[in-house]
Amino acid sequence: MKTVVIGPRPAELDEILTRRHALGHDGYDEVWKGDYHMAPMAHPWHGYVQNQITSELARYVKSAGLFSMGPFNLGEPDDFRVPDGGVHRHIPATPFVATVAMVIEVVSPGDESWEKFGFYAARGVEEILIADPTERTIAMFVRAGAEFERTDRSELLGVTAEVLRAAIAWPGTP
Repeated sequence: MKTVVIGPRPAELDEILTRRHALGHDGYDEVWKGDYHMAPMAHPWHGYVQNQITSELARYVKSAGLFSMGPFNLGEPDDFRVPDGGVHRHIPATPFVATVAMVIEVVSPGDESWEKFGFYAARGVEEILIADPTERTIAMFVRAGAEFERTDRSELLGVTAEVLRAAIAWPGTP
């Protein structure tokens, strides 16, 4: 479900955003070309699978001389996304990162992971990894010009989607 407010943002909405920030509930909120996307906290499976992926990728990331981390701001203050993780060529030193080698997205019900590809391409992201805890799948994509095409292997990390999928201890079906 989406809520769209046409016109100036009401003061009550600013109060909600201020409260979310004070409570730390805005960690996955994003700004898409000036439009604020208020994201709820993810399904518990999300964090579990995110940790599994990070653990499984650790040796590949290290072997490639890269750095992995959890959520971060990709873009600029008025236009950014918050991937669930990333593989970086260096450890970022700023709150907003211009680009990243790979973004990692873990799908939660109703999230916008699949809608971010154009933004990621415009930002120079090389690869995308999307994990779906419900379907127990790993999808990998490589940038091809201004778009991404599906692949079965990360050239960046030298691992296949199938090897990663098989290594994850997926949560059960609710």
